[in-house]
Amino acid sequence: MGYVLGFDEIDRTDIAQVGGKGANLGELARLAGTQVPEGFCVTTDAFRRVIAETPRVHALIDRLAGLDDNDREQISTSSAEIRRAIEECTIPDEVTAAIACAHAALGERDAYAVRSSATAEDLPNASFAGQQDTYLNVIGAQEILEHISRCWASLFTERSVTYRIRNGFDHRTIHMAVIVQRIAFPQASGILFTADPVTSDRTVVSIDAGFGFGEALVSGLVNPDVYTVRDGDVTDRTVARKELAVEADPAGGTKIRTLEPEQQTRPVLTDEQAVRLAQLGRDIETHFGRPQDIEWCLADNEFRIVQSRPITTLFPIPEAADDTHRVYVSVGHQQMMTDAMKPLGLSVWQMTSTAPMRNAGGRLFVDVTERLASPAASEGLVAALGSSEPLVGDALRTIVERGFVRTLPDAPSDGIPAAAAPPVPIETDDTLVTELIADTEASTSALVRGIRSRTGLALLDFIDADIHKLRRILFAPKSYQAIMASLDGATWLRDNLDEWLGEKNAIDALTQSVPHNITSEMGLELLDVADVIRPHPEVVAFLRRVEDTGIDDAHFLDALVTVPGGQEARDAIDSYLDKYGMRCVGEIDITRPRWRENPTALVPTLLGNITNFEPGAARRRFDDGLRAAQQKEHEVLERLHALPDGARKAGETKAMIDRVRTFAGYREYPKYGMVSRYFVYKQALLGEAERLVQAGVLRRADDIFYLRFDELREVVRTQHASAELLREREEEFRAFRTLTPPRVLTSDGEIVTGVYRREDLPTGALPGLAVSTGVVEGRARVVSDIGQADLEAGDILVTAYTDPSWTPLFVTIAGLVTEVGGLMTHGAVIAREYGLPAVVAVPDATASIRDGQRIRVNGTDGYVEILSDPM
Repeated sequence: MGYVLGFDEIDRTDIAQVGGKGANLGELARLAGTQVPEGFCVTTDAFRRVIAETPRVHALIDRLAGLDDNDREQISTSSAEIRRAIEECTIPDEVTAAIACAHAALGERDAYAVRSSATAEDLPNASFAGQQDTYLNVIGAQEILEHISRCWASLFTERSVTYRIRNGFDHRTIHMAVIVQRIAFPQASGILFTADPVTSDRTVVSIDAGFGFGEALVSGLVNPDVYTVRDGDVTDRTVARKELAVEADPAGGTKIRTLEPEQQTRPVLTDEQAVRLAQLGRDIETHFGRPQDIEWCLADNEFRIVQSRPITTLFPIPEAADDTHRVYVSVGHQQMMTDAMKPLGLSVWQMTSTAPMRNAGGRLFVDVTERLASPAASEGLVAALGSSEPLVGDALRTIVERGFVRTLPDAPSDGIPAAAAPPVPIETDDTLVTELIADTEASTSALVRGIRSRTGLALLDFIDADIHKLRRILFAPKSYQAIMASLDGATWLRDNLDEWLGEKNAIDALTQSVPHNITSEMGLELLDVADVIRPHPEVVAFLRRVEDTGIDDAHFLDALVTVPGGQEARDAIDSYLDKYGMRCVGEIDITRPRWRENPTALVPTLLGNITNFEPGAARRRFDDGLRAAQQKEHEVLERLHALPDGARKAGETKAMIDRVRTFAGYREYPKYGMVSRYFVYKQALLGEAERLVQAGVLRRADDIFYLRFDELREVVRTQHASAELLREREEEFRAFRTLTPPRVLTSDGEIVTGVYRREDLPTGALPGLAVSTGVVEGRARVVSDIGQADLEAGDILVTAYTDPSWTPLFVTIAGLVTEVGGLMTHGAVIAREYGLPAVVAVPDATASIRDGQRIRVNGTDGYVEILSDPM
């Protein structure tokens, strides 16, 4: 058992012994041309020995394991007790002797930095940066031992404990090593990023620099000089006023010194030094194989590297077949599903779509490079995506204007249909919609019958073939014609009624309560379920207990029938789930738990419906919307008749209103049909997974979610699965969940953020895209988890995105604000259907708007105003 290792004895394979920071220092010390101050590492064996001889710590860690990350008071109390217990423990003699020997070999009178190095710190997928402690200018053997104890204890700071709970790390599996490193007394120091920390552009090196120790920058004591280096040249520099510096105190530790006036505005680095440092950063990046966050210092005109860790916040770049400039557009922002997806979900979605997609960070992107490179196609692509979501259009326009993509005369060959030719017009005929719906239902029923007896490779082949059938249904010409008839009709009405009557969004009122909208019907039908439950107080009380304390989903419906009225309630819920149980949040990911699998997800919304509405609310809401649409139609036609050539205009408008109302509801149906099939696939695949578990091939059934479809086929064929691959995929997915996906990304890794170029906004208003007309004021409810939505009638829902699973909430709210969305995405369509003012694609809405604030949503002009602090 080794308690101390020198840097020359350490490499990246020693993380379990020396932690992430220690392993990286060992790698850096071996890298030619990189100067690393000498030192050694007190290994995790020493930490484990100390913990093993302090039994009280084990009981305290057990107490931490059961805490929620929001229980700040208990986390603070428990973590403080653990720190005290560790700092007060006696370090075993063998450990003390090993540290003393290493210290003496380096020099007992020298000054040292003593730094924490946890086994889950500075890792490729989880940096834990800033979670533990660092001490500078530590002098003397006894002082070093005391600071090592403090570093051990810092594994249980409140911020560290909260971070681990939030990210699913077990406190017992993470151990602490400690770095003891000879200190370099720097004239300057700072941080270097080998990718732009703001835009993520991998071609840029960004350097923050200040005088003295880097702790002045890290703590925010001073603003740094900032240097931007690209291809060996300083392309930008900002010299800040630096009034203070952190320097070594002769008595030990550090002190803050006020700089002389002439030094305060002096550049910390010359351009030559910045370029030299940037090249050193690139060498380190090459060694580690990914962008790095590097701590450096400058002493005697030599750069020394104190630490290097991966930048874990960068969004990965999709893999490309060549090294030409490429541009990627997020699929998730179009589908209102920006969460990370598991490999099986990604691959099934790719099999379903006709567009070529690339995977990065657990999300899918479409490569639009060739389309942007074609002068004929570029303008149409930017306009089309911009009309769907202005921020995407503006980002693409910025890329085109920069000349990032080389213009090519050839037509695009990316497999995406060129500017889609207008579909052959169809008659306004309601029977076409009913026929399309009937065809989809019949096909789904045939799938259910055909899949029952399939197992093994025959099952995988059957699903593969059925996905091809699904694609034919989704992209059938008649279905496309029906959807485009609705979209084109809505555009005609929007443009002509604006021109003729000066009404920008009359179409929103005209499309309320249209027939055949399966998604809006889903929200109203949950009101009907609430009507069944409302007369049974014992059932309502049961549901409230479920909401407060939780219950296993597998037993929820069975437990429900044990209370008076429970059987009637269960029948109503079962009937609802028979029709909508395949839906869930993020439903395009086949791996996500469905309502049928997780019926308690409906409980908060059901309780809200019982509290906020009277019996018969569903019918009244539909009738009110229909009446409003009819009244708007009458008003519009009457005003048109009064215009010159009014009879013609009114006649054309009436025909177009009928056309839009005939086909508008159908637009939601293809996705419903697709998700219905996905649930059938999922149930069959989980049945196969259970067989693999029984055969000892898999540990648990949901391991298949971490395999792509083709990989799952190979596992079924060979009856073998790589446990290491499954573990790596699970860890990777956990890391991907923490990333925020960009709307538009380049092959340089740059996230190009579009902006609203508007000058018509009130002061302080948040701009967005107007998708459902009207103005409403109310209490903002910022919701990230539909299962935690506590809404009252008149509230305004503020969230990142909505998909069909959020529809039941729309019957309660008075308005909608989302960070993602477009004119025809889910939230916009249902907001118009229910007559709710809505603004979507509001950047950082959930951060800019606080829960409980009173806000005004202007769904006519597309902005949100914050009126008051939280109520």
